[in-house]
Amino acid sequence: MSSSLSAPGPVDLRVESVDEVLDEVECALRVQLNRGELVRKRRSLGARTDRGTWVRVERRHFDKIDSQGWNGTECAALLEGVAKPQWHRGIAWRQPDDAVMWRADETDLLPAGPIGNSILASDPGLSDEWWQAFNASLDALSAHHTTRIATPDTVTITQRGVAEAIRRFLPAGSEPMVNEWRPAHADLNWANMTGPKFCLFDWEDWGMAPQGLDAASLWGNSLAVPALAKRVRRERRHELETRDGKLMTLFVCAKITAPDAHPEDPRLEPARLMAARIAEDLQRG
Repeated sequence: MSSSLSAPGPVDLRVESVDEVLDEVECALRVQLNRGELVRKRRSLGARTDRGTWVRVERRHFDKIDSQGWNGTECAALLEGVAKPQWHRGIAWRQPDDAVMWRADETDLLPAGPIGNSILASDPGLSDEWWQAFNASLDALSAHHTTRIATPDTVTITQRGVAEAIRRFLPAGSEPMVNEWRPAHADLNWANMTGPKFCLFDWEDWGMAPQGLDAASLWGNSLAVPALAKRVRRERRHELETRDGKLMTLFVCAKITAPDAHPEDPRLEPARLMAARIAEDLQRG
């Protein structure tokens, strides 16, 4: 298969030609995709099929595929007690003459639409029943075990990486060691959950991670809506109030307040304030 997608350098599937990729998927999975309503993101595509299912297609460079593979959606099919679309089948192939892999997974349709963008600017008004289902799924997920390691932002999370990210918030010589590792979705944001009926999707990056990663990530993606951020912390306080949960909150704050952060990001100031508070808590502890 040769197309503009084989060109070296960064690729944005929102603007690239993807017809040949979709042809490959339709042939392999024996489906017809609704191309007229194709959902295009930077490195993934999504479409409804003629048999009432959904197909998600993802592109990754070799350096973003480690020894555990990248069949996250397929592996997540084994998770019990977690509200997610049922997985049916998947395919993967290498792009000729390029260090790129493609993967397509067919799942059930979502029971409702995504709640919003990954970072919300207004309160979605979720019901208590939604929060109950949300908590039940996250608790069930954390009770499992896997050999997979989480890859938030497609980067494998490690003790060293966490320490390097949060060191600027802590005194010199501090050893921010993570104690508890548990399964995490690793891309928990408002674009990957549905409402009013709860469902969690896009499982490409899930795996073992420090306790509290998911809760801290969702809190960080809620900071533009203070009441929503407060609700996330209240619902997941049993994770976020642990030492590891505090470290993960610092980890998220480090990403939000990175040197290249947009100066008008409404999350900047609350993230800085929270980082200072948690750093003080950890020093007292």
